[in-house]
Amino acid sequence: MKDEANRTNIKLLLQALLVGICTGVVVGLFRFGIEKTSGFWLYLFQLAHQNPLWFIAIIIGFIAVAVIAGYFVKQYPHVGGSGIPEVKLQLQGKLSLQWFPILWRKLIGGILVIGTGLFLGPEGPSLQLGSTIGQGVAQGCKQNKLKTRILLATGASSGLSAAFGAPLSGALFVLEEVFHNFSPLVWMNALAGAIASNFVVSNLFGIRHALAIQYNYSFPISLYWHLLILGILLGLLGHLYKVGLFSLKKVYAKITILPRWLHGLIPLAILIPIAYFWPLITGPGNRLILALPNIITKTGWGIVGMLAFYYVMRIVFSIVAYDSGLPSGIFLPILTMGALIGATYGMMMVQLGLLPQRLVVNLVIFSMAGYFAAIIRAPFTAIILITEMVGSLLHLMPLAVVAFIALLVDELLGGKPIYGLLAAAMDKSSDHKANYTGQADTMALPVYESSRLVDKTISEVQWPVDTRVRTIHRDGDEIIPNGQTIIRGGDMLILEFDSSLKYQPQLSSDFLFNWILSSVKTNAKTFSNQINIEVDG
Repeated sequence: MKDEANRTNIKLLLQALLVGICTGVVVGLFRFGIEKTSGFWLYLFQLAHQNPLWFIAIIIGFIAVAVIAGYFVKQYPHVGGSGIPEVKLQLQGKLSLQWFPILWRKLIGGILVIGTGLFLGPEGPSLQLGSTIGQGVAQGCKQNKLKTRILLATGASSGLSAAFGAPLSGALFVLEEVFHNFSPLVWMNALAGAIASNFVVSNLFGIRHALAIQYNYSFPISLYWHLLILGILLGLLGHLYKVGLFSLKKVYAKITILPRWLHGLIPLAILIPIAYFWPLITGPGNRLILALPNIITKTGWGIVGMLAFYYVMRIVFSIVAYDSGLPSGIFLPILTMGALIGATYGMMMVQLGLLPQRLVVNLVIFSMAGYFAAIIRAPFTAIILITEMVGSLLHLMPLAVVAFIALLVDELLGGKPIYGLLAAAMDKSSDHKANYTGQADTMALPVYESSRLVDKTISEVQWPVDTRVRTIHRDGDEIIPNGQTIIRGGDMLILEFDSSLKYQPQLSSDFLFNWILSSVKTNAKTFSNQINIEVDG
């Protein structure tokens, strides 16, 4: 049985590598298309400085982009936005999508929209592109639902890896924020796919790290009080961003002059004067971030004001653009806003004589991680992502300090992960009905050392009706249990139940999970924070 399991795992790993390679090709084309499209629009705006008649071409082009991308979203609503909430719901078994119609519409729509210079990013769409490829490979290989979710998660990590050139961060983000499961099987395949996709993007397309900022000085411990202030500031502004994002959605809902699928015309219209006067700050933000090391070499309160102005423009317009529903993401724009906060704070401290100017670039780097951690609530990904992109461990401690302070502030303000909020809002408004098939579903239940399941026999646990422990994974072995088998800490219980059972009010993994918890008199709230669930169905 162990040999058979090993063969199955190797086969799955090969499929994960295939997902990574295909994702690398698609996301490489995606990034290449955005780069060329962005260059085209910037060139048109340069021509408009010489001859205003070029505005006619720009306006017509923007209208065409809004109509085409909007029509894609009208056909398939899940093409809009970043795609990360959709992937979360798919992994939870709450959403079923057709992979190919999403794939090509997201690819073309994302290139058209992000290439215009809107304050939107390609990373979320890249993640969804990868997940659709993972779904397609799983369907082609006729995998079961559990392995389909693993390949879907692999594709998501591959997409983010190809977008950022950071394979470790791509895999970690999917596990920490999207999949919410750190099982070795998921981790191994996600990382393999991420490495393969990054290899393809780097060698086939010659695309490197999106944000490679160099700095030469470590941040002294005597100045760590700046990190405390900066972390608090990032947490407050990160919370403000999330409030603004969800508040503006209500404003868009009240706009009836235009149909919902044409709301993209609004941010594109606002973009025209911004791109004309301030082309540097347009786009996802990577050009602006890479320009910051040169900007912060200057002095004066005018620089402070300019950086603060750039931040206000970025936060307001990124919210306006994203809430329009166009296919795009907020991943890189969030990092850009964090970098601007760090630069603004640092230059202000320089003017006050409280910080050496050479250390401002450090604060730019730290702030990207802090703002990311506050908004997305994935601090480990934030730390590893910035570490990968910068290529140095000198900043690891201050990165962690800023990230966790910002996260704590958002927590105290009652903040939640933004992608979780978006997914919850999407799930709440969905008309999707559960399809009770009568087929056996499975649930993987990790047993932690603190669990009250530890040291109990299978027969001592009052399992729900028509539920059985099919297998136990323990230290690389697969155990077929009986009633006297003792549950140990570190075990992975594979439960099997009938998905046709119509529990009241409804059948769900959460219902089954809570039943198990109540049967062993475990505090559900505390325990559920420790356990991640996989469900086939």
